[in-house]
Amino acid sequence: MSMTAEQSAWFAQTFDALVTNVGEALLGKEHVVRLALTCMLAEGHLLLEDAPGTGKTSLAKAIAATVQGTHSRIQFTPDLLPSDVTGVTIYDQGARTFDFHPGPVFAQVVLADEINRASPKTQSALLEVMEESRVTVDKVSHPVGRPFMVIATQNPIEQAGTYRLPEAQLDRFLMKTSLGYPDRESTVRILAGSAERDRTVGLLAKITTAAVAEMSDLAATVHVEPAVLDYVARLTEATRADSQTVVGASVRGSLALVRTAKVWAASQGRGYVIPDDVKLLAEPVLAHRLILDPEAEFGGVAARQIVARVLADIEPPATRI
Repeated sequence: MSMTAEQSAWFAQTFDALVTNVGEALLGKEHVVRLALTCMLAEGHLLLEDAPGTGKTSLAKAIAATVQGTHSRIQFTPDLLPSDVTGVTIYDQGARTFDFHPGPVFAQVVLADEINRASPKTQSALLEVMEESRVTVDKVSHPVGRPFMVIATQNPIEQAGTYRLPEAQLDRFLMKTSLGYPDRESTVRILAGSAERDRTVGLLAKITTAAVAEMSDLAATVHVEPAVLDYVARLTEATRADSQTVVGASVRGSLALVRTAKVWAASQGRGYVIPDDVKLLAEPVLAHRLILDPEAEFGGVAARQIVARVLADIEPPATRI
């Protein structure tokens, strides 16, 4: 069943209210906030690669407060263990039973701060929960519920003592983007409110977590023409055929592009996806999934340049199939 005009209008109105509310804590970053909320409603996870002090923690806390959800922060360090993330089973001598003590990953919005500082073994503790929204400890599965979103950060400047995220884990992030520094006008507003240390404290919830799940289900009903699906397939195939890539976007990347395009279309008040939705989201959804040829990488070629070239070369559909 496709989304009705009334449902599209409600979705767009609610989405704008969420963006405005999060924007109270994160000044001058409307586009990034829209991408982050699109990621949440598409039931995916976000990777932020940015310098310290740009508001990554504030974004996670503001989203959690806006949807009346729980929030946790995990500071990834080299000595962090997988059980520190997922939780542990402890034997209760009085009751003679094993009790599961959930870790910080059991929250609606989980901030995995500086994820590339932890060992690969600890990084892999997030693989199952990011893909299947559940944690398995001692052969027992524990669901984390809906919504569930991991916002992971990594510092692109300081690489000493870090572990590069494996491609399998990068592919599980729906989007990768950066906040960047605010413009001058927003900076002046931030400085004027310097007495307020945490701008997320006063945020009021706009919807409940149950309503977020309903919005995700509603976005899944957005119509996508076969011509647009063919366009997505041609784009991802072109990233694999590009001479400067070793590995292009996977089928998971194609699905991610369709899922995010559906949410983006609904946020614009449409019950159908247009090629411009795909073009706008192609870089944050696909670029981090590409593995570049070493020669191209040493030559300074960036993955976003390959996505831009593919978008320029592949003609978007003008008519329905």
